Amino acid sequence: MEKRNILVTGGAGYIGSILVNYLLEAGHYVTVIDNFMFKQSSLNQYCNHKNFEVEKGDIRIHGTLAKHLKTAEIVIPLAALVGAPLCDADPVNAHTTNKISPLAMLKELSQEQIVIMPTTNSFYGTARMGVCTEETPTNPISSYAKDKLAVENRLKEHSNFISYRLATVFGMSPRMRTDLLVNDFVYRAVKDSAVVLFESSFKRNYVHVRDVCRAFLHAINNYDNMKNQIYNVGLSDANLSKKQLTDKIKEHLPEFVVVEKSFKKDKDQRNYIVSNQKLESTGFEPLYSLDFGIQELIKGYEMISNNKYGNI
Repeated sequence: MEKRNILVTGGAGYIGSILVNYLLEAGHYVTVIDNFMFKQSSLNQYCNHKNFEVEKGDIRIHGTLAKHLKTAEIVIPLAALVGAPLCDADPVNAHTTNKISPLAMLKELSQEQIVIMPTTNSFYGTARMGVCTEETPTNPISSYAKDKLAVENRLKEHSNFISYRLATVFGMSPRMRTDLLVNDFVYRAVKDSAVVLFESSFKRNYVHVRDVCRAFLHAINNYDNMKNQIYNVGLSDANLSKKQLTDKIKEHLPEFVVVEKSFKKDKDQRNYIVSNQKLESTGFEPLYSLDFGIQELIKGYEMISNNKYGNI
């Protein structure tokens, strides 16, 4: 396999801190730009690797990004303020990081440079009938989803791209996030043995963080057959409602108590079922089930006992 120069922005984050290892193990040269806003040390284990470089910097500063774009053959822009609560709490930084900076980056790239862009399947919005494919009309609700969709629309004008619409990610990571839905519910089951559930019928799709990383590597290895396309990335057997998710967790933690109430609404009203068949037809097959992730999280939460691992 050809070794490539790969630039990963936000590479010290929840996905990036695992993805870097996958890329290095595959023999690629990896440069990370991250502002380390969560004071994480999630890349320490790669500093001894000769093919790894890192810069602490803000991608919104032109010079920081531009010098690395000159040598990058592939760009994976992971840098983002992720999730509706964080974006609502810090709207200016969220908008400039999630939309303005990626749009500026796309202007800097040559048409020969490859961009493999993570976006979100929350584009599909709420209360849809049937199964959402990549052809389903988008209906983003949160500011995060709206900004990411604007970037994806601009990305389609680039000559070499793949857009990955990620399902809700779960699993342990060196830069852990306990605010993601599966991670959050398992944390509550382990620490509190209870959760109050609202809008329990709302469905979404899920995917393990390591399968997300494998999907990026799959895109690199199969780029000629996959290029200039949009793909949903998720577990096809994990289109679950919140209640179904808590029932699954109860299979592993039977004492978990779930109380359903209707006094509150989620700010991000996503509710849909997603098809991942298009990506699967390229030969990609997820390896990590929801049950695996729940078991992994239960073990991980033996080591985590506070909320500093959330995004907000």
